[in-house]
Amino acid sequence: MKRTTAIQGRALILTLALSATTSATADNVEQRTQAAMEVAQSFMMQLGKTMKGAMQKDGPVAAINVCSEQAPKMTADISRSQGWKVTRVSTRVRNPMLGMPDVWEQKVLAQFQARLDRGESLKTMSFSEMVAEPNGRYFRFAKAIGVKPQCLTCHGSKNDIPSAVKQKLHQQYPFDRATDYRTGDLRGAVSIKQPLPSM
Repeated sequence: MKRTTAIQGRALILTLALSATTSATADNVEQRTQAAMEVAQSFMMQLGKTMKGAMQKDGPVAAINVCSEQAPKMTADISRSQGWKVTRVSTRVRNPMLGMPDVWEQKVLAQFQARLDRGESLKTMSFSEMVAEPNGRYFRFAKAIGVKPQCLTCHGSKNDIPSAVKQKLHQQYPFDRATDYRTGDLRGAVSIKQPLPSM
């Protein structure tokens, strides 16, 4: 897809710029955070445009296919091209095979909720750090995803979700928990995991 390629291109430029720096700068959280933020924002912008186009053309049921089919392809393409793991995780999982947060992501989502409760805006909320895991060192980044009014068609109150959408969700996601959100709630995060050079 041309749009996905554009995201990959911007991310690749940032990655090459980072790779050209010294080993000390390679561990610079600020530079890596900037690159990860660019990827996360580009991905979410493209996903939003794709979803909006599908809804305008074919109705809200079509948006379900965007989330279930196109979004994972977008993140998979970026992940392959960058050598990063790029995914979306949720506070309430719709698809346990794709949206289940790991331990680090659960911790960060809990921090995001606490920050939201203190009045911080989800629009600019993110977190990043270097972590040591059993299989290596990683740079980890998460960008909060908030619930917008248009999200409620699929993620709002079960009583308010249109019947056709509800039926499609039940067929496609029999273990769906991603409902009863309200505008402004924390929906989840774009999560990025980059392997770091060994010490």
